Amino acid sequence: MRLLLAFCLLALPMLLAGAEKPVVLRAGAAAVDITPREFPLNMPGGFSANLATNAHDPLHARALVLDDGTTTVAMVVVDNLGASPEVIEEAKELAAQRTKIPRERMLVASTHTHSAPSSNTKSGSVPAVAYRKIILDGIAESIVRAHAAMRPAAVGAAAHPLPDEVFNRRWFLKPGKMPPNPYGLLDTVKMNPGTSPDVLDRPAGPTDPDVTILSVQDARRRPLALFANYSLHYVGGMPPAQVSADYFGEFARVMPSRFRADTNFVAMLSNGTSGDINNIPFGVNRPPREPFEQIRLVAAKTADAAWHAGRKIEQHQPDTRLGMVQREVTLKYRRPTAEQLAAARRVVAVKDPAEKEKLPRLAENYARSTIAAAERTEATLTVKLQAIRIGDLAVCGIPFEVFVEIGLELKKRSPFPQTMVIGLANGRHGYLPTPEQHKLGGYETWLGTNVVQEDTSDILVANLLEMLAQLAKAK
Repeated sequence: MRLLLAFCLLALPMLLAGAEKPVVLRAGAAAVDITPREFPLNMPGGFSANLATNAHDPLHARALVLDDGTTTVAMVVVDNLGASPEVIEEAKELAAQRTKIPRERMLVASTHTHSAPSSNTKSGSVPAVAYRKIILDGIAESIVRAHAAMRPAAVGAAAHPLPDEVFNRRWFLKPGKMPPNPYGLLDTVKMNPGTSPDVLDRPAGPTDPDVTILSVQDARRRPLALFANYSLHYVGGMPPAQVSADYFGEFARVMPSRFRADTNFVAMLSNGTSGDINNIPFGVNRPPREPFEQIRLVAAKTADAAWHAGRKIEQHQPDTRLGMVQREVTLKYRRPTAEQLAAARRVVAVKDPAEKEKLPRLAENYARSTIAAAERTEATLTVKLQAIRIGDLAVCGIPFEVFVEIGLELKKRSPFPQTMVIGLANGRHGYLPTPEQHKLGGYETWLGTNVVQEDTSDILVANLLEMLAQLAKAK
């Protein structure tokens, strides 16, 4: 009897372990058209009007939903410059009501195409107000459809370099070549300095060449979805006055042919850490391109790199565990110094046209930004950070136009074999330079483009590394 009791006690843990519910990953993906149906619509255009009168190619909200039986995660890529946090949270709530996925298990990131309308116009022209509802409903509907399409699946992750199309756009110039900035001062580096070798010295930072992918297959090992990431700001070169998803949309269009997938396959390309990266080969004279041609070329090469990454995946895993952590971080808004504010007020006080001509380019615009920063009633900004574990892949979401150095640091220090860092995730709060890049000045560090305390990148990296460590311990 004692022997029987001892045997039962020894066998009980093994029996309980065997009774644990095995992980069976399920996945679903969907793409919802969010192309405007009414025009004209204003698109990003700096300080001047940039009206679109029609659509060159469609805009989409593309969603991937994953479920391991315990955790459900939704990841959405939307063709927009930077969907506002208000619209994103409203869309998440609509999707949560219909799917029961918690809002804190949803990541919604914008591609940063510069040829899409604003997402948050509650008043103004009829087309603008109508478009807010289109993008809001489209984001929510993409999650709902992807959730409804879930089926047994397997995933794998890999990366492949594409260094040819990413260039750091911040440059040191040769002595005497730096023009004054809008504040009448001289920065140490300049954004988009042109291609003349007589002016250029050296780039002020690195690039991240990797195209990182999450490949999803169904139970029969057929391609189901692809979630990709590349640190390239956007391409541009669109026909004027036309809406476009830029190379992000063209990548999604051609990617099914690379994987020989059927019409149900959904590919999406998220923007990585590209706050200081673009597609201009400084110091090189590129041949002229017809409208949209460069977009097609870059999209095809990015799709090729994604295909090469896919071939590195030895086996897709059907028993992949998921995890997700969301954290809110409160940051201080930047304020101008008394001297900066006084200088800005002197600029806006200039009324004589001849005197205005003597001011640096865009001086009045940035003076008004300086005054607005001083008059802002809020002292702090609270932002959402997210970290997701998909087996051996980690995904970080940051709601800024993130400098590439930050993404490279997170990838280097991450406890996961593969890490993808997504910018413009869950909102857009301006540029995010490092403290070192702040010291150099330049467009992305000005008070009109960077609104939070100068050590923000250090704060966010520290938080994300803690979040990744938490997910790694749960493996």
